[in-house]
Amino acid sequence: MTDTTSRALALLTLLQTHRHWSGAELARRLAVTERTVRRDVDRLRELGYRVESAPGSAGGYRLEAGSAVPPLLLTDDEAVTMAIGLRVAATQQLVGGPEVSLTALAKLEQVLPAVLRRRVNALASAVHPSRLGQGPAVSPVVLGELALAARDGERVRLRYTDAAGVRSTRRVEPHVLSPADRKWYLLCWDLDRDDWRTFRVDRIDEVEHTRVLFSPRAISEEEVAERILLATSWSPQKVEADVVMDLPLEEMQEHFGVWAQGATAEDAARTRWPIGGGDWREALYGMLYIPAGVEYVTDFPEPERSELRESLERALRALGAEPPDPRHEASSVDS
Repeated sequence: MTDTTSRALALLTLLQTHRHWSGAELARRLAVTERTVRRDVDRLRELGYRVESAPGSAGGYRLEAGSAVPPLLLTDDEAVTMAIGLRVAATQQLVGGPEVSLTALAKLEQVLPAVLRRRVNALASAVHPSRLGQGPAVSPVVLGELALAARDGERVRLRYTDAAGVRSTRRVEPHVLSPADRKWYLLCWDLDRDDWRTFRVDRIDEVEHTRVLFSPRAISEEEVAERILLATSWSPQKVEADVVMDLPLEEMQEHFGVWAQGATAEDAARTRWPIGGGDWREALYGMLYIPAGVEYVTDFPEPERSELRESLERALRALGAEPPDPRHEASSVDS
């Protein structure tokens, strides 16, 4: 393999692993001049790859879908079959590590021409594999677009419908896609809320690319896992109530961290925080994390309110009574 061919393949790999590259960065990565990069781009175009270029300081190169599948050593039928298979794998969580199937799907769909994309969409809509559990249906198209945006660090606009059926447009910086509790979640930075937000992917019905790039914000793997866990528990509960505690919102948020989601300032000195659970025991669990010494009131509903009061009264009586005699250990007798 000649140096020219090797360099062209290295250039193609770079173009497939990021949506946009500046000429200077490609030249640095390949250890060549920008003029050589331009010549290698022309070679890729001759081979059928559609590489778009834009001049200026904000310009660069990006790989786009062409009029025919470029030489990936795949036939059209093979490309369609692979795309459908990867979509099924992504939505069914059949691959060890969902990011593997999503990354492969993003690379393949990035270069599929429009006619083959239509074939993939038509055939995929007719494929109904048995689902793992009873999770909601997720659009593979939306998954693929979000995977590309997260990979490339590109801001997008989402058309989102919340649990109450309210539709909104959200401007976000996608960070990670994660399957949890038989659902897919997108963790992203919400530009309008100026904070991290987690969206259920099955409630996103449109992804609009902006071509505006961003630098990923720092967030630990532990916080990512915690925010996804919080999102899985953030759903209508059998028992729901509010707690108003004598703690300013900023101090409350510092104490509760990501679990402060949904909290609002009641006034300068108090915070309202929603709690809930499958029964009064689960809802009580949240109240137990209110800092020691902080007074609070709650609108805990009936009949769970009476059940909770009766249980707490018994617990107080038990704690106020004399403790039972120590347990007598059975003595061992040698036979």
